[in-house]
Amino acid sequence: MEFRSHALTLPPEALGLRFDQALARALPQYSRARVRQWIESGAVQVEGRALRPKDKVLGGEQVRIEARLPAQTAAAAEALPVDVVFRDRSLLVINKPAGLVVHPGAGNPRHTLLNALLALDPKLSLVPRAGLVHRLDKDTSGLLVVARTPEAHTALVAALAAREIGREYLAVCTGVMTGGGTIDQPIARHRTQRTRMAVRADGRESVTHYRIARRFRAHTLVRVELETGRTHQIRVHLAHAGFPLVGDPVYGGRRRIPAGSSLQLAAELTAFPRQALHAARLKLRHPVTGRDMTWEAPLPADMQGLIAALEKDRS
Repeated sequence: MEFRSHALTLPPEALGLRFDQALARALPQYSRARVRQWIESGAVQVEGRALRPKDKVLGGEQVRIEARLPAQTAAAAEALPVDVVFRDRSLLVINKPAGLVVHPGAGNPRHTLLNALLALDPKLSLVPRAGLVHRLDKDTSGLLVVARTPEAHTALVAALAAREIGREYLAVCTGVMTGGGTIDQPIARHRTQRTRMAVRADGRESVTHYRIARRFRAHTLVRVELETGRTHQIRVHLAHAGFPLVGDPVYGGRRRIPAGSSLQLAAELTAFPRQALHAARLKLRHPVTGRDMTWEAPLPADMQGLIAALEKDRS
């Protein structure tokens, strides 16, 4: 079990604030929910006495915190292989393979990336969601950042919300694009098929930028940058624009084999096992050092084979 100790003085500008608000502002490295839990558990003393979260403060109060970090997940650790691209005391960057679920859930209670992370670093049990800040669909490969401390997690969640974490994907789409662009269409749960997402006027703001990396005879390799991070966003947006991802079992429709395709390309397109989407590049500011950092993950073998077949078919 880990503990956190802090001694601080509330600033004068805290005058009139609720105690939980004032303390959360004084300790921005922790979430407000964690600060409130510490107050309610009696781990926080203000000049020798306990205050309630809603009590108003004057500013200038001396605050002492002696708090433990309770486990944030009941998931079991599992020794599964993990491709660690980067590791320091605050962060892990993982290159996730296609086919691996990120979080346990209905139908996938174990054998997930979260279970593997808990085996890799048992202290991740003290961090919300075992440090996972964002997610990738089961059949999307590529880079994910993991916070190793509650402080790093709070900072990275805030950076993601402020759109300060750059995420670039490579995707193979059906159809030949004439140019890049931006898709600014709201996304929400499908009205009748609850496992799907859809472009809906009453959905949440969703913005996807894309540019052409390579054109083929009937397909396009595109670089996609997320401004927002909705469930299935790239898959939904590109399908809505008329360029569904190759192999997408939900939004791709019937498998399309272009007329005149070589036997090799027809076989690749027919057998491709997933949506052709890879999180290729991740950029962020380190939550402790403040350094701008960038990582890249090469295309996995299945997408390399698909692109090679598309290239050969073009020539």
